Amino acid sequence: MPDLNLPDAMAELRGSLGTLVQRIEQTAPYGAALLSTRKSFRITVDNREERVIEIPPSMGTVLTAFDGKTVHEKAVGGFDRRQVERGERELLSGVPFSNGKVIDPGPERKGEFVTAAEIPASHLTIQEKLERCREIHRRVRSKDPRIVNVRILYNEFTDQSVFRNRTADLAQRVERLVLYIFVFVQDERGMRYNWFGHSGTGGWELLTFSEEELQNLVDKTVALLGAERIEPGEYTVVTAPGVTGTIVHESFGHGVETDMFVKERARAAQFIEQVVGSPLVNIWDDPSFPGVMGSYFFDDEGMLASPTQIVENGVFQRGITDLYSATQLGIPRSANGRRQDYSRKAYARMSNTYFASGITPVEDLISQVDRGIYVDKWSSGMEDPQGWGIQVTCHYGHEIRSGKVTGRMFAPIAISGYLPEVLQSISAVGTDMKFDGGSCGKGHKEMVRVSSGGATLLLKARLG
Repeated sequence: MPDLNLPDAMAELRGSLGTLVQRIEQTAPYGAALLSTRKSFRITVDNREERVIEIPPSMGTVLTAFDGKTVHEKAVGGFDRRQVERGERELLSGVPFSNGKVIDPGPERKGEFVTAAEIPASHLTIQEKLERCREIHRRVRSKDPRIVNVRILYNEFTDQSVFRNRTADLAQRVERLVLYIFVFVQDERGMRYNWFGHSGTGGWELLTFSEEELQNLVDKTVALLGAERIEPGEYTVVTAPGVTGTIVHESFGHGVETDMFVKERARAAQFIEQVVGSPLVNIWDDPSFPGVMGSYFFDDEGMLASPTQIVENGVFQRGITDLYSATQLGIPRSANGRRQDYSRKAYARMSNTYFASGITPVEDLISQVDRGIYVDKWSSGMEDPQGWGIQVTCHYGHEIRSGKVTGRMFAPIAISGYLPEVLQSISAVGTDMKFDGGSCGKGHKEMVRVSSGGATLLLKARLG
């Protein structure tokens, strides 16, 4: 059996959840219970200071009663059985549940799951983790005299959850690690910065940096000192996987979270089974994708992780759902019902959203471009679910001339355009696959861990 390492009170309360769900369903058509802990830890090392911070944990219970029209929930801090039973009575007291709707609890499913790791973070002491961050800092700082600061940001996240409804008895422990290196350089032309990192579900084996990776980071940071501003206009564009992922994340990520369909705030709802891109466009959301940041074994509503194809050969197929939006829209559920923590409601949220690989080697894809821009690295994006406009800001890009990437650099670069026009302009998709991990919110709240990425693309877009 996997070592869930649940807190004692959480493990003890787990044995009572079946009876608790039965009592809820004596009053409501559907009942469920979620036990959740979220812990995180952070190390920061730069030229001036070192910080080791343990973030206060979030630990609590969510009780759910649903009648097909309204989701009623009660959040209880901690796992004290008496307080949870009191919360159950408060949840059901005086609520006029409608019993006309049958809520499918899903198939029978049981399981306990733990993230696989070669070097689990829990096997290293805080001092060992700090020393590993210091060692990376020393390696980078020595690479160029123009470096004025190097900052190492390390985060580890441990999520433990138990879900129970009429047909499900599930538990998981998901371990996520992130380490980013920020480099700051300066000369008579000014100061510039750049970053590079690794992230995923797993252990410290994820956070190995080669000398080539570190030197490439420093070289590109120094090159930014001479970067030019790009002339606004229409360009042939090659997007690196991180930029591809940002485009997907902001368009067929946020734009197809189906709680937005229920609220009539997403234009994608009008394009189901319609062409939205070239036949080369295949977009997925997959929480079961191994080893990346947005992966998990089941969502916060007890759906086992599985892939959802959002766009198939250029045709928009479906959005991603939580229980409420799937019920309201009458569509199949996907494993995307996620909460920031036990005190927040579940929404339809992305996990690992990506543009699937194609058949063109990246070198051959670039060789097709006579004059264009290779957009190397994204920095931010903005969603426009109603207008379907793309707005992605990129940290830098390089000129392509006669099928080769040159040393001429432009920074920053903004990609814009009407989403279907950009996706329909895609003429080649690389064979590569890469993810960037991070956090994502709905607006500025409801944060969850996600990844986005995919393949290198050849397309047309407006740059500025």
